[in-house]
Order: sequence, then structure tokens, then C-alpha cells
Amino acid sequence: MDHSDDTRDIFIVGLRNAHAMENQALSVMRPQVERLEHYPDLKAMLQRHISETEGQIVRLEQIFDMVDESPSGLKATLLSAMGAMASMSHSLASDEVLKNSMANYMFEHFEIAAYTSLITMAGHVGAASAVPLLEQSLAEERRFADWLHDALPTVTDTFMTRTAAGLQAGV
Repeated sequence: MDHSDDTRDIFIVGLRNAHAMENQALSVMRPQVERLEHYPDLKAMLQRHISETEGQIVRLEQIFDMVDESPSGLKATLLSAMGAMASMSHSLASDEVLKNSMANYMFEHFEIAAYTSLITMAGHVGAASAVPLLEQSLAEERRFADWLHDALPTVTDTFMTRTAAGLQAGV
């Protein structure tokens, strides 16, 4: 096997990981959005990002078609199930909205790193046509991470204020 095959294999694995990662993100965000009654701005932004994430999955599948490969269904299914379980465990916590907000912020940065790396990999394997699709996903992830960062003080303030007033604060 020549080294170009090695780099192509690394790129394909990266694409498969990103595809599974986005499916996991959906399995985490969908249950959250249903439980954000007292946080309308967060709910609206999560709904928007769910739509963006669905588009990211479509773009990744377009890249798989470009390179004549397919995503790994097993990995996506396993990570999606893990994401759903993590989301369920947070829903049992009284500070669910805070934990979810912090976890979402952390996960967005992981996604930013993944897309940044994939863009560089695409250059190494001659997949220039994948770069604009990956850059679009990267921009969406950065925008959501920035929004989460800016919203965290407000979410925390709402949570603390509701708790101090004896109101349901978690969701």
C-alpha cells in the first residue's frame, strides 16, 4: 500500500467519525429541545442547530459519494445510542439545563476540531471539492459554540433566579 492510500484511509475514517458524531449530536439535542419550556432563546437556537446538523449529515453523505465511500452505520448507531443515554442521565439532574448547556458547548468545540482537521485532510488527499462543504459545517459549529458561550451567563442567571424563587428551574 502506498502512503497516499494511508492518507485516504485516514480521511475516510475521519469522515465516518464526523458522520457518527453528528448523529450523536442529534440524539442529544432532540430530547433537550423538548424540555426547555423556561428557556425560549436556548430552545430556538437548539432547534436551529438541529436543522443545521441534519444539513451537515447530508453534506457528509455528499462527500462520501464524491470519494465513492459510505458512512459506517454501526458506529453511527452506537454513538447515537450513547448520546441518547447521556441526554437521559442529565434529565434526571436538577441542574439539567446547566449541565446540558456546558456539555453542548464542549461538544461544539470537539466538532469544530473535527471539521478543522477534515479540511486539512481533504487537502492532503486531493478532495478539494469537499472543502467548501466542510467549511460550511465548520462555520455553523463555530456560530453555535459562540452563541452558547454568550448565552451561558443568561441561562445560568435564569436558572439561579428561578431556583431562588422556588420555581422549577431545570427545564
